[in-house]
Amino acid sequence: MTVYTGTAGFYYADWKGTFYPLGIRGRDMLSEYARSFPVVEIDSTYYAVPKPEVFLSMARRTPPEFLFNVKAYRELTHETGRAEAFDEFRKAIRPLEDHGKLGSILLQFPWAFKNTAESRNYLEGAAARLEALDTVIEFRHVSWQVKETFEMLDSLGLGYCCVDEPRLEGLMAPVTAVTGDVGYVRFHGRNAGNWWGKDRPAWQRYDYLYNEDELREWVPKVDDMSGKADRVYVIFNNHYKGQAPANARAFERILRAELAGVDIAEGFEPGGGSLFE
Repeated sequence: MTVYTGTAGFYYADWKGTFYPLGIRGRDMLSEYARSFPVVEIDSTYYAVPKPEVFLSMARRTPPEFLFNVKAYRELTHETGRAEAFDEFRKAIRPLEDHGKLGSILLQFPWAFKNTAESRNYLEGAAARLEALDTVIEFRHVSWQVKETFEMLDSLGLGYCCVDEPRLEGLMAPVTAVTGDVGYVRFHGRNAGNWWGKDRPAWQRYDYLYNEDELREWVPKVDDMSGKADRVYVIFNNHYKGQAPANARAFERILRAELAGVDIAEGFEPGGGSLFE
């Protein structure tokens, strides 16, 4: 079992001067990112399915052991329309498979996707269409946080995405569970005041810097997951102004200090300091 720590996305101009050097070019960000972390979650695929050549280039620009987790296109989670969308998505990520760099597929469903018979049937179909891939499900509505959900996901071979997010009514609690072969945790921040609001810029929702005590809350949880999964991904989505890589580095340091015996994956050349350290 190995714990992989990283961030949701890597291409952020506002990371310059905190995580990236000030003068870095956009095309160099992925290589620089991989110097510090062993995995990245690609979220841009939610908005558009790229050509396979895009992932082929990314695979070639990263170290041999580097992994990509890929968020599913919105037609697979928010629109649930054409069955062909699954085939198109799988074709796009094929270069990552061919290079042994595909970690997990993340299907993040909206708050409106509630625990109904129709939704459960859809998950069964999605599991079949993504067969042989490590696929993780992130729910937003608390109706899914019941024993039957975990049993269903496990029977389908689907992973459960644990989340840390604001403690608001209707949202998911920070429950730890492992289903399928992998464990997955996403840190969204705890910015309760900016969570809701259709007209609010997306970055405001994720504008949050975890303190050390808040990160330590997850150490025993990740330790527990480490005994039940082939690998555990810990992904920070609080990306505004480099807070995600700062917290990812801090969490990795805490893990190394407190979880002796647990294998923690590294970037091929750990990066230097950060304004948040």
